[in-house]
Amino acid sequence: MIALGLEGSANKIGIGLISHPSSNKPPIVLSNLRHTYVSPPGEGFLPKDTAIHHRAWVVRLIKQAVRQAGVKIEDIDCICYTKGPGMGAPLQSVAVAARTLSLLWGKPLVGVNHCVGHIEMGRAITNASNPVVLYVSGGNTQVIAYSAQRYRIFGETLDIAIGNCIDRFARTLMIPNDPFPGYNVEQLAKKGKNLVDIPYAVKGMDCSFSGILAAADILAHSTNEALPDGKRLKTEDGEIVTREDLCFSLQETVFAMLVEITERAMAHVGSKQVLVVGGVGSNERLQQMMGMMARDRGGTVFATDERFCIDNGIMIAHAGLLEYKTGITTSLEDSTCTQRFRTDEVFVGWRD
Repeated sequence: MIALGLEGSANKIGIGLISHPSSNKPPIVLSNLRHTYVSPPGEGFLPKDTAIHHRAWVVRLIKQAVRQAGVKIEDIDCICYTKGPGMGAPLQSVAVAARTLSLLWGKPLVGVNHCVGHIEMGRAITNASNPVVLYVSGGNTQVIAYSAQRYRIFGETLDIAIGNCIDRFARTLMIPNDPFPGYNVEQLAKKGKNLVDIPYAVKGMDCSFSGILAAADILAHSTNEALPDGKRLKTEDGEIVTREDLCFSLQETVFAMLVEITERAMAHVGSKQVLVVGGVGSNERLQQMMGMMARDRGGTVFATDERFCIDNGIMIAHAGLLEYKTGITTSLEDSTCTQRFRTDEVFVGWRD
């Protein structure tokens, strides 16, 4: 069976085609294309502008993906699209494209939960059997474990997501958004050496990042190279704190929070596996810190590279095809999208 997936919940539009040869064979990625709307340094991406970008790119990406996959329209079994969560206008632009294809080609629609797409793609690529999932992206931060045909949320952010925190800090430092701000912060953090004290906010199984961002923003203004040395932020040893140091400090602090709540979830469910998914999951330092914790517990960390961590169409095609094979489709009347579609709302009928 073959599915076409359309993802456009944020500033990336992804189109992918996937094949499920049989139940005992791994899925085959036929094509996985993506294009990113990049805003100027110091600015975020507005929903209106992002939706215009998606509408401009969706047709050419679909044509290219089908051509690259080497399939015919009649070979495709269903059209899968991101139903939510995400930004309203970009979601709607992709949902319109999916409905159009469904009507043009006479194919059934499947609305997919964005978070479940990340999880199922991560499981398929890494072969993780039943891990605790850390889902970290620009719009979501959740610690998840599977039970009784639902992905149960053990902990989550109480305000903004970790990716949003890092991206907005990048704007404060005027760090470029190309290829994406989190990657550029990561590269600067690798050059940092001084750990600056930043608030640490874990509340039970939940995290809070808005106060951390506010504190980091205040510190960032004291690293301006235009300031006289007497007004620059310094360490206890009198060394000037650089923006590389701040990126390093922010990463170390927020990643330590994620490691703490993930370890607590592992202890609760008795799991020795961690699967890191979502755009922030491609961060090498996060993977390293999570790996150290897992090894101390005799466990293993599973993660994918940016092809599958960062939003992509193939994860929507894969999760949608899993759902489609259980007999679930989305009628044209119900092919809406929602900015708030929780992970634990989805009935996971394809797992025991």
